[in-house]
Amino acid sequence: MNTIIRKSMLSVAGLAFAGGVFAGPIAAHANPVDAKPAAVAVQTAKPQGEQSRIPLNDEQIANVKAIIAATKKAGLPERAAVISIATSFQESKLENLGHLGDRNDHDSLGLFQQRPSSGWGTPEQITNPEYSTTAFLKGLKQVDGWQDMPLTKAAQTVQVSAYPDAYAQWEQQAADLVAQHWNS
Repeated sequence: MNTIIRKSMLSVAGLAFAGGVFAGPIAAHANPVDAKPAAVAVQTAKPQGEQSRIPLNDEQIANVKAIIAATKKAGLPERAAVISIATSFQESKLENLGHLGDRNDHDSLGLFQQRPSSGWGTPEQITNPEYSTTAFLKGLKQVDGWQDMPLTKAAQTVQVSAYPDAYAQWEQQAADLVAQHWNS
């Protein structure tokens, strides 16, 4: 009798597992009644750590729109724009920086503080928002699994920063900006 109960329980467990395997993906793509805001849809998880937020001027908003346009042109999803914008927040506060003299980090320029000496392009190219974003996205596409990894890990793999965890603080504002401007 003990064997019959055990086999029955294993059968029920197997059916439950199979139901989850087959119904899980279907349920995951169903439209829930209370859908989440778009800002949540472009994030893979809750942003890591404490979040920073700054007010943006017209130049910074124009750079956000340029990053989104370049991301769309590259055929990449909103998540790539979130990673790009968060990276630019950390590197330049979304300002297209030229040479900063003694305050400059080596020969870093533009929205992503890319370096001509590291092969990112010429100073003129790197200070062009479309070019610099496309260069960043090209690096991002080479990161296996970037779509599902924490934002800061994806950004750090491309940027190789001395402060690898700093990108995470901008994820929520970047996601909010993508949600606001992706379809505009």
